[in-house]
Formats: sequence, structure tokens, C-alpha cells
Amino acid sequence: MPTTSTPTIPDLRPQLRGALAQVDRLMQVASTDQAHRPTPCADFDVKTLIEHLQGVVRRLATILSGEHFSTAPPQVASTDWAGDWRAGVTALEPLLADDANLDRSVEVPWGRTTGRGAIASYVGEITVHSWDLAAAIGRTDDLDPELATTARQSYVAILPEQPRGGAIPFGPVVPVSEDAGAYERLVAWTGRDPHWS
Repeated sequence: MPTTSTPTIPDLRPQLRGALAQVDRLMQVASTDQAHRPTPCADFDVKTLIEHLQGVVRRLATILSGEHFSTAPPQVASTDWAGDWRAGVTALEPLLADDANLDRSVEVPWGRTTGRGAIASYVGEITVHSWDLAAAIGRTDDLDPELATTARQSYVAILPEQPRGGAIPFGPVVPVSEDAGAYERLVAWTGRDPHWS
């Protein structure tokens, strides 16, 4: 994916906090007897998706602190899903609260951007993975459609329709109808089947 340009990226900290809170709600209702259910993200079952999300929130904190993203583990083993999630969010919050982190240059997996660029892209990743988790545990009715609209805008800005595959780890865009809902449109852009069950 190309490096994100900096001047026109909005401050999406409120939306990121909303995405983090949405995952928190799902973590509270997900149960260990659902751990091995499949998810729309083919690489993960519920347990490994949750452990990936635990890594994602810690990776964003690493990025905003100015460290290289690779110093954060991609997965974090977790047995207390909600508690570990809240610990990660708590560690991230001071970095979000510091306005100086918005325009600092940071290294993300797809290149260099600013803190605000990283935040925008992680709104997308966290929101898509919240849909993955919600679909797997049957809680998609609990999702905030406004987050999906914002997340899709972020994805469209950094993830081109072509090319896909190889170094760009997303499948082809899935066609959806003109009246498709916000989450259908979002996950279809990332190559997921919006009608996965």
C-alpha cells in the first residue's frame, strides 16, 4: 500500500475510541466456548482473532510512541479477553491524548505516515475485525454503522481496488448492491464476503 499523505488526514481519535469501545463490548460477550468458531477472516478462529486484536491495540501504541511497528508482537496470548483488551486500550490512551503524536512521522507496515495517518488506518483495521468477531459470535446487530462508514473511507484512501494479493494481503473487492449496508460495503472493500455465516 502507498504511504499515506499527511496534510488532509482528519483527526480520527474519536472514531478510534469508538472502534476500541465496540471491540470492548464484543470481548465482554464473547465466551470461551466460542473460541474455535471460524471467522470471516480465514486466518483466524475467534480465539486467534481476539489475540490478533490484542496485538493490534499494542502495535498502535508502539507506533504512536515512535518505535518501529515490528517491535510489537502481532499476537498476544490472552485468557482474560476483556481484561487484556482494556489493559491494551489503557496503555494506548495517553498516546492518543497527546496532540503532538498526531503529526509525528511514524513507521507502519505499509510505509511512513503521520500519527493521524496511522490512527485512520487502525480505525479501519479494528472496525473490520470487530465485524469479523461479531459475525463469528452472532452479534452484528450491535455494531455502529457510522464507524463502518468512516472505516471504509480510510480503507479506500490507502487500499486501492487494484492490485490485490501478493504484497497487498487483501482479496478482490466483492461487489455489493447499491442499497448495501455500511458494514457490507466496508468488508466487501477488504475482500470479505459480507454475507458470511
